[in-house]
Amino acid sequence: MATRREAVKHACVALAASAATSGAANAADEPKQRFLLVGLCGSENPTRANFPFAWGAALHEAGHEVRIELAGDATVLMRSTVAQNVTPVGWPVLSEAIRKVVDYKIPIFV
Repeated sequence: MATRREAVKHACVALAASAATSGAANAADEPKQRFLLVGLCGSENPTRANFPFAWGAALHEAGHEVRIELAGDATVLMRSTVAQNVTPVGWPVLSEAIRKVVDYKIPIFV
């Protein structure tokens, strides 16, 4: 006869295996999430100005629906001369991030 500890261990293993298989099935069925990314920083803070575009591209690649809203100082980033001259710390030029967002057809509201 099995001890109580062995019975509990067996039940825990069975429960974990059941959760793992049902979790994998549910992950494929999960609806994609919708994100609205709001950018408020412009060329005065290039690293923060890059975030909506970098995150938007990453979320789109993960299969989610993304929209980007630019307000305040961030609206100047849509000018090509500004975007080409803004270089975030540790990131490529902002115009490359914007180009990626445009290629993914992520809507940008200004």
